[in-house]
Amino acid sequence: MLIKFKNHTPEIGKNVLLCEGAKVIGEVFLDDDVSIWYNCVLRGDVNYIRIGKNTNIQDLSMVHVWHREAGNPDSGYPTIIGENVTIGHSCIIHACHIHDNCLIGMGSIIMDGAEIGRDSIVGAGAVVTKGKKFPPKSLILGNPAKFIRELKPEEIEEIANSATRYVAFKNEFLAN
Repeated sequence: MLIKFKNHTPEIGKNVLLCEGAKVIGEVFLDDDVSIWYNCVLRGDVNYIRIGKNTNIQDLSMVHVWHREAGNPDSGYPTIIGENVTIGHSCIIHACHIHDNCLIGMGSIIMDGAEIGRDSIVGAGAVVTKGKKFPPKSLILGNPAKFIRELKPEEIEEIANSATRYVAFKNEFLAN
């Protein structure tokens, strides 16, 4: 369901899947071939959310932002999720930046101002605390989340494969 908030209506690209129960609210931009699975909430009410091509946000995940200060449109934290990103089931993605080709494991929490570098994996259940920044190709695990090691080329390839599989899966749902 697309919900207008204040003067903002979500903007949706081509071939986007919004499953039943998904709520996309306010200043949200979904690029082409994005899939938002069952009962997700993307709430761009007090700042914006931008989601890149071929990204999937799986069932029961929440994406939100941190408010802008009155009179300062560049303040606060939007949420920016790059291209070819997989967000696993039941994640909380709050006012952060996830770069291209990342996999965010089920039940992970990523907090305000955090940044996940390109080609990275955040393991299931990890908690990335406020303002924490990780370089590209990181394996990130734990609570609080820590850099474990640099990813191997085959692990990075599997992240891309996950996004590709979800685009195909999304297309099956759209054709059904």
